[in-house]
Amino acid sequence: MAIVLQGCSTSNQPQTKNQQDLPDLGTLQSCKSYPGLPVNWSQDPLAGMVSIQGGSYSIGNNDAYPEEKSLIHSTRQVTDFYIDATEVTNAQFQSFVDATGYETEAEMQNEAAVFIQPAQKVAELKWWKLEKNVNWKHPWGIQSSRQVLPNEPVRYVTLKDALKYAEWRGTELPTEEQWEYAAKAFSHERDVSAHTQHIDANVWQGEFPYQNENKDGFSDVAPVGCFKANGFGLFDMIGNVWELTRTPFIGSHDDDHLGTQAQLASRSESQYSAYTIKGGSYLCASNYCARYRATSRQPQEYTLAISHVGFRTVKNIK
Repeated sequence: MAIVLQGCSTSNQPQTKNQQDLPDLGTLQSCKSYPGLPVNWSQDPLAGMVSIQGGSYSIGNNDAYPEEKSLIHSTRQVTDFYIDATEVTNAQFQSFVDATGYETEAEMQNEAAVFIQPAQKVAELKWWKLEKNVNWKHPWGIQSSRQVLPNEPVRYVTLKDALKYAEWRGTELPTEEQWEYAAKAFSHERDVSAHTQHIDANVWQGEFPYQNENKDGFSDVAPVGCFKANGFGLFDMIGNVWELTRTPFIGSHDDDHLGTQAQLASRSESQYSAYTIKGGSYLCASNYCARYRATSRQPQEYTLAISHVGFRTVKNIK
């Protein structure tokens, strides 16, 4: 699938000010040696975060999937904020659990949605299976000999889990507007086939779901920061795992505009069936999904823990 896509437009390109304690990532060697915790993690509430200057931009993409279209209300404004340079890692989530004793919904439900690679073509979505004894501590099940790594993005977390982590950290989940603004970094999106020609994100190479050519070196999730950062110094905004936002998924951007922010102020997360996830994952391929782009968006059931969804957080600057 080859769709030529628009980038964002703005008259004032913001500057970013990186924190000195940001991890030194961006190569396969550096990501594999990263312990999963930024320098000064326990002392600095902004450890591992990048400062983003706010501005206006055009959300969505009118040349891509229907849910990305923004024909009426395309211009969005965001104020200054900090955002995690990487997806929240297992090590970061472990520090939260150690401090609070928190138990994730997948652990309590003892059930999660797991991607199972078939040996040949199968009917759509038959590659997903609800499995017992799978959670963030045991992404491959409690019987698997494969151990979770501290520098991998935490997975099998629900919206509630992510919100509880953010509350503990003193941060928030990003809105979709914040996430996309940070992901675009004022660069133009490329043809979706470019990721297979020049590997710059952890996505699927080959025919999904049965043929994984593994050209990027990862058969599934990768440690954070294995690929070059975007223009704002943020890693893995595209690919690796989809990322949760606190924006309910209602429809296209024009549909979302109709009262969404006012509704957010008066409703709890449980009053929506799905929330917006962004950025694509290691399961996005050119023949299926093709959503490893900043404008990509999908709904995610707010209570479902799943193989390819994680998150990062933001700190709003008042």
